[in-house]
Amino acid sequence: MEEYEVIEHLKSNPKLAENKFLIVAINYKEPTYIKFLSDVDFKVGDKVTVDNNDVFSNQQKIGQINEIKKANDIKIDTRYDIKYTGGYSMDGKKVYLDEHFPKNIIVDGKTIDTVESIDKHHEVTEKWLIDDAYEYAYAHEIATKIEREYVESLGVNWDNYCKEVNKNLHEVYASKAEKTPSDLDLAPYFYSKDEKALKEIRETKN
Repeated sequence: MEEYEVIEHLKSNPKLAENKFLIVAINYKEPTYIKFLSDVDFKVGDKVTVDNNDVFSNQQKIGQINEIKKANDIKIDTRYDIKYTGGYSMDGKKVYLDEHFPKNIIVDGKTIDTVESIDKHHEVTEKWLIDDAYEYAYAHEIATKIEREYVESLGVNWDNYCKEVNKNLHEVYASKAEKTPSDLDLAPYFYSKDEKALKEIRETKN
């Protein structure tokens, strides 16, 4: 069974006094995003387990998956300049990692695949939430948490990882973009009100 963490819970039909709850949960190991209906409500941070399409809590079946999204179904593209290092296409079928960002970094004596940590764990999760109409700030918060859980599962200190990533991130941002994907989702740049980056992206879209 795979363990998932609840990130959202709400009434599936708020107009009814008695109704099922719509639960959204994420598994960080191989990032997977699920939704299911439950007679029982959950809190954000609660854990459930999944076996095939069945969802369990405390070893009792509580529902079945209604919707599932998997990071492994998404294409990774590292051929472009991405001002924020990572990004995603408007349709969510691709995630991007800057062409010049190192694909492997060494932290605490361990090699970390940044396509896994940044693209498959952070960017993919963030895009799933944005597409489900979550605010960018919340989507980024959850995506960062998923990235952290993955990094720490490798036995790597999160602060040390961030120092190495941020060093390379600043180098990427300081470099002038020459080719930006035409379908890049600009939500993070609009949220940051980063007019400088937006101007550069618009001038270099391919």
